[in-house]
Amino acid sequence: MLTLLGSLLGFLGSAFPQLLKLFQEAQDRRHELAILDRQMEVQRQGHSQRLEEIRIEGDIQQSAALYQHDSQPAGYKWVEALRASVRPILTYAFFMLFAAVKIAGLYTMVSFDGISLAVALPLIWDGETQALFAAVMAFWFGQRALGKSR
Repeated sequence: MLTLLGSLLGFLGSAFPQLLKLFQEAQDRRHELAILDRQMEVQRQGHSQRLEEIRIEGDIQQSAALYQHDSQPAGYKWVEALRASVRPILTYAFFMLFAAVKIAGLYTMVSFDGISLAVALPLIWDGETQALFAAVMAFWFGQRALGKSR
């Protein structure tokens, strides 16, 4: 019995270094895979960061291109003044037209339809008007903020 036990321990003792070696190799492979996964993740983040840099550079170039025509002198002061005043004048004109239409609608509701001012104001300030107002405000004041949030 002791002989049998001794030979079994001898057999296991000689196989133990091989088993230990197999275990160590498996651990090494898992470690290498984990390192490769981390390296791939870092590369993905680097690519995402580079894409964001390209997007920002594109936004800068687009903004510069939009205003490039205004930066070139025309040679005549009145032409430059007219060119600089086109957008503000159109903006004010359309705002005044919009306000006139809304005021006329409010006046019609109050004067001819007999609706009280408290009831007529929410009817004039409907969902479409709110959407239009939000779009104009976002265009003038929130363009960069919305661009950053995207």
